[in-house]
Parts: sequence; C-alpha cells; structure tokens
Amino acid sequence: MNEELDLETLAVRAGIQRSAFNEHSEALFLTSSYVFVNAQQAADRFCNRESGNVYSRFTNPTVTAFQDRLAALEGGEACVATASGMSAILSTIMGLLKAGDHIVASHSIFGSTVQLLVNIMGRFGVTTSFVPLSDLEAWKQAVRPNTRMFFVETPSNPTMELVDIAALSQVARSASVTLVVDNCFCTPALQRPLALGADLVIHSATKYLDGQGRVLGGAIVGSKQLLMDGGIYQFLRTAGPTMSAFNAWVCLKGLETLKIRMEAQSKNALALAEWLERHPAVARVYYPGLPSHPQYDLARRQQTCGGAIVTFDVVGGQSQAWHIIDATRVISITGNLGDTKSTITHPATTTHGRISEEARQAAGIGPGMIRLSVGLESVRDLKADLINGLG
Repeated sequence: MNEELDLETLAVRAGIQRSAFNEHSEALFLTSSYVFVNAQQAADRFCNRESGNVYSRFTNPTVTAFQDRLAALEGGEACVATASGMSAILSTIMGLLKAGDHIVASHSIFGSTVQLLVNIMGRFGVTTSFVPLSDLEAWKQAVRPNTRMFFVETPSNPTMELVDIAALSQVARSASVTLVVDNCFCTPALQRPLALGADLVIHSATKYLDGQGRVLGGAIVGSKQLLMDGGIYQFLRTAGPTMSAFNAWVCLKGLETLKIRMEAQSKNALALAEWLERHPAVARVYYPGLPSHPQYDLARRQQTCGGAIVTFDVVGGQSQAWHIIDATRVISITGNLGDTKSTITHPATTTHGRISEEARQAAGIGPGMIRLSVGLESVRDLKADLINGLG
C-alpha cells in the first residue's frame, strides 16, 4: 500500500499499528518487557523462531511504528531507530565493519562524526581517510583493498556543500563499498538518497524529524539485508543504543508535519539567504538554493529546494561573528538545528570546536562563519534580529 501513497499521506498514515482498543492516535507503549503465553513462546521469541515483542531494548510497538513510517518516507525496506544521531552512525559502523576495515569520508562532516571516526573507531582498528566531498576522482583514488564504506553528509554541516549521490553511488558500487548518506539536513521531505543509489540513510531524529527540539533520537534506513542480516540490528539488540518508546512516539508525531515544516522553513531560509547575500557585512553565503552556490544545478536535480540551513561568513572574523550572535534577541544561541525556533551558532568554536584547526580548514570552516537554522518565525523579525549585530 505504501508505494501507492504520496509522502504527505505516508507521513500521517504509515506505520500505524492499533492495539485492541482501536485508538486513532498512535499508542505509547511504556513497558520494559512483555508477557508470554507460556515458556515455549518465550523460548521461540528469544530465539527468533516466532516474531513478536521480547524486550523494549530491541522490540517495542511504538518504536516499530516510527521505524515503519520513516522507512516508508525514505523508500527503504527497513529502519532501525537509535538513541541519537551519533549512535546511529556508531551502530552502522559497529554493525557492518571490523578491525582492519577502512572508511572514506568527506572533510565536510559534523565535528562529532570526525571525533568518532578518528579518535574512537581508530582505537579499534577501523581507519578513515578524508577527501573533498564533491571531488569524485578523490573518492576513487582513496579506495583501498580494505575499504568497506563511504560516509557523506549532503548538504554538509555547516558549509552546505553537495555531492552527486547518484554519481558517488556508482563509484561505491564499482568498488563494492557501502555508501552511507547522512540525510539530516534535507530529510525525505526534500531528498531521498536511497532512490539515488545510496545503500543506507542516517538520521539524527533529534533535528527535523522531531522538529521541535524535544527529544534525542537517530535512525538508519536501508535494505533488510544490511540492517537486519548485515549486523546493525544485532549490534543494537546486544549493545542497546536504541530509541526509547517515548522518544519514538514524539518523533512519530513529528513526522506528521515534516513536509509542511520543511517547506515553510526552507522558504524562510531562501528569503534570508537572498537578503544576507546583499548585506555589506556578509562576505559569503552558503546556501544551495542560491544561483551563486557552485552546485546550484545539482541541488535543483537532487533536492526539491535549498533546505532550511543558511551558513554565512562575516567580515571581521570571530569577534564580529560572536558580536552578531550575542546581539540576537529572538534567535536562540544553541548548537542544535532543525527546530521550529531559529537557532544560531559559531561552528568553529561549538559544533566543530573539538576537531583540529587543520581539519576545520580542510572542511572550509573559518573564524567568521555563522550557521543559522531557520525556523518558522516571520522573516521580518529574523532580519531585524540579525541587523542588531550586522548593522
């Protein structure tokens, strides 16, 4: 049935599993465990001879509903939900790779992802090489005999750089490498990487999937072979970095308004990007929906619009960037994004503050860069708030 429905309908109807009470709104199942009819059923459930709920660390009806809905939106066969976006990345690596394996990732990824790949996974014998995101030849050249995974964000955090997913998927396929795409910035409302050839899609559900900054969550979407048979689900079942039932319920309800929110916030973001590009205190604006963006044509093919994140460099470096941020009265100063409330941060000293200066330079993150996550406030009020510091 899902294949016959549009995304807006799937966002409010997919994954519904009504209980014996036949409730209209999805139920929240706050239980740690489940009662079995007899010892034989308990044994069969634990050994996967019979399907059904066993323990909420890895089976919960509310979490299943969220997983089924997000899989439908992304066009994937299956989904597993995790405690956070970072735990989704960790679970993907731990579930699919082993000591001695090699990852190729772009320079332009979230600072905590860099920390995970270099400082944590490196201790366990999984190595990572970093390449320019849009340089397909660099991806080809970085492949080694032990390369098992490509990891990208597109658009990237925070420079809004893109990679041609379809073209990169061909490179990955020719090298027998799993292509993992972090779709946090676009969500399936604006971009569907699986349809473009990606093998797995990663989400920080904390961001746009919830959409109101209420809970933490993550998700991995893809084929049943990779998620269920390939080891990701087994890692989650054993290690336990799974999504709670309450958080799943919040994110499940958040999906209902995902497309409406993303379209409205993206419209606001485009208006702000166009305005910022004309402001004399702004040196450069990074936004895929602007014709000045070097990958504007790719963005038009790959995304339905430019998204709701606007990054810009200001004249005057870090001191001026901090002055602009500190002068805001409406926009929230926080490292989170994807909220209905607009947020602002200085990537070089917050989200990417723990990586080396060399890594920041390779990612294109300078001291004068500001990342703005545009919410649902009026554009007029957001402009006025930024003018407090921009002048």
